[in-house]
Amino acid sequence: MKTETPDLLLETMELQMGPSHPATHGTIKFNLTLEGEKVLACDVEIGYLHRGFAKMCEQATWTQVIPYTDRLNYASPLINNVGYALAVEKLLGVETPPRCQFIRVIMSELSRIYDHLTCCGMSASELGAITVGFYMIEARELLMRIIEAVTGARLTISYTRIGGVKHDLPHDFAEQTLQSLEKVRRILADCDRLISRNRIFIDRMSGVGVISKDTAISYGLTGPILRSTGVNYDVRKSDPYLVYDQLDFSVPLGTKGDNYDRFVCRILEIEQSTRIVEQALKEIPLGPISLDDPHIVLPEKEKVYNSIEGLMHQFKLIMEGIWVPAGEVYLAVEGGNGELGFYIVSDGGGKPYRVRVRPPCFMAMSAFHEMIKNHMLADIIPTFGMVNMIGGECDR
Repeated sequence: MKTETPDLLLETMELQMGPSHPATHGTIKFNLTLEGEKVLACDVEIGYLHRGFAKMCEQATWTQVIPYTDRLNYASPLINNVGYALAVEKLLGVETPPRCQFIRVIMSELSRIYDHLTCCGMSASELGAITVGFYMIEARELLMRIIEAVTGARLTISYTRIGGVKHDLPHDFAEQTLQSLEKVRRILADCDRLISRNRIFIDRMSGVGVISKDTAISYGLTGPILRSTGVNYDVRKSDPYLVYDQLDFSVPLGTKGDNYDRFVCRILEIEQSTRIVEQALKEIPLGPISLDDPHIVLPEKEKVYNSIEGLMHQFKLIMEGIWVPAGEVYLAVEGGNGELGFYIVSDGGGKPYRVRVRPPCFMAMSAFHEMIKNHMLADIIPTFGMVNMIGGECDR
């Protein structure tokens, strides 16, 4: 005799995931509503680092803000430096020399590669592909040594200056960079053989965290997350700055808008950034690396120590800051996670009246609940990893 089994009673459960969870970066908390292991709703609390970036900028001179920008997306601080400097220069109505622009592009693209290697390597490691994580850390270290040779620091580099850069490239920079990029290519080829056809990795990433074009646009998403849906938007192409319009590169696009497409977009962008660096190294001109304007750029130490004019200019810029004309401006660059914008307001003095950052991963976290809804609890980790939330950038 056949007996009917009654339907199981389903109950929802409220669960808090993070901020102590090792994958939530110490600040993020997911307030989850679960049905078994299925995520019905996810309310994201981004938490606080209590850095007060915007208010600190109001207490510093225009130049003293540069170290604060290092602490935004600390995986690619050079891009933060460049974005802020370009915004101030736009308000000043000045343009840096060609060699400076090429240097900024080269260093920004090396930072972008570093950023993508960090994101992809750690995301793969969180899914169990720890060998890929180690390989990408090795590739990242090759670039870190190049960045350290140029800037003198590994993480908080403060290399860019308003009106230029701190100093020129080392004499063997091109040779060392090309060698390192070739090694990075070989390492990524090994990673490709490890995971691109790995059944476990593909099953964990493909079809998970899907977001549509319309939803991505409505939330203001940019960068690899938006491009994974097939939307061709990259600030370097849509609103070129520096010398990007003189360089040949393409913008990788996805089709499904899932985690796997985001991973592939970032890996393909590494190759495009490599192409940009190689072209820029061939075409970089000789010439000055900063503006010849003592009201904007600090004088060389030799002039400070040996002339009264140099000493006076140094004193004025350090004590009073650059006098930026009153007004407001918004300028965006393409960061590792998408459109990184700086909105600055000047009252005509030596300090910013207001500095506001448009952080791309802040927008992405606002749409996170759309990506994870109706997926499994375990799918939160790869989805959050592909958002690449950086606490310093996301902190409000």
